[in-house]
Amino acid sequence: MPTSEGKLRIGVLGCGPIAQAAHFDACRKAHNAELYAVCDRAADLLEQMAATHRPVVTFTDYKAMLADPQVDAVIIATADAFHVPLAQQALAAGKHVLVEKPLGVTIDECIPLTQQVRESGLIFQIGHNKRFDPGIAFAARFAREELGQLMALKAWYCDSVYRYSMTDNLQPIMQVSQQSVRPSENPKADKRRYYLLTHGSHLIDTAQLLGGTISKVQARLLERFGAHAWFIAVEFADDSLGHLDLVVAIRGDWEEGFQVYGEHGSIKGKVFLPWFHKSSEVECFSTKTGLYQRPLGADAYTYKLQIEGFADTILNGTPQHGATIQDGLSTMRAMTAIARSAESGAWVNLANVTGGP
Repeated sequence: MPTSEGKLRIGVLGCGPIAQAAHFDACRKAHNAELYAVCDRAADLLEQMAATHRPVVTFTDYKAMLADPQVDAVIIATADAFHVPLAQQALAAGKHVLVEKPLGVTIDECIPLTQQVRESGLIFQIGHNKRFDPGIAFAARFAREELGQLMALKAWYCDSVYRYSMTDNLQPIMQVSQQSVRPSENPKADKRRYYLLTHGSHLIDTAQLLGGTISKVQARLLERFGAHAWFIAVEFADDSLGHLDLVVAIRGDWEEGFQVYGEHGSIKGKVFLPWFHKSSEVECFSTKTGLYQRPLGADAYTYKLQIEGFADTILNGTPQHGATIQDGLSTMRAMTAIARSAESGAWVNLANVTGGP
């Protein structure tokens, strides 16, 4: 059961960069959650994180953390290759799960996990934190409630060569350990795959949040001077059209945004790096009122809001606002279809793809 204060007791697995930059602090600041446990095989790194963030308990053994009845839920903040097997262990132990994006690295490994989630009855959420950006959340509500039938969507995600000049000033100084567990293969060795999984997952999740399920894609890929550019034609399940641009990395400022055109209005959004904790600038026009609506989004700490939403669903049964297991599987299918289409130049139906990007 949750603590007497009504807070969800969370155990974070992994003391790597995303936990240091986001999850530890977000758990501590969430009004309805508690950073109860931290687990990592690297004892030196675990000691440093425990001294900084002061969880109630620490573990070097994941199975021991899962066996602790005080742990209500786990955040899996490890390398992508470990997401699925570690999530399966957590579900088997009766723990709710928030796993970092992407859900996994292949469709094939994600399908049995989807079945396990369904049978468990537990809450399973994927760390697409941008769903908790107040501007994007407002745009999604407007699209559902006021836009009417969708005509078209454009979305883009352009990483910048100057990103680390920005984020290094915003994030804590990262601590590392030679004892940390790493995948057998370097995930950054295959740039195409790494960029699709790391950056493409954000672009696709936002596109499907605003436009619905993607049914098929046709992608072109150009690689020059160390940069990769995917231009992707999209067809949604309702036959509306879309276009997605993924460029890593542009010589200029970070660029992320979207435009949505519908029967009763339109949406325009500009997204910022999440580390600024700044809400997307979103304008929604309605033909019913003849007015633009623009939300303020004063609290835009998306990682904190993500944990609060996760906890609220578990503690109070509120509808799940975060990305579900089905959302994660759909994103995996889209990324794999994009990779296949970039190789062949043909349209690829998401329902027919297997393997991974």
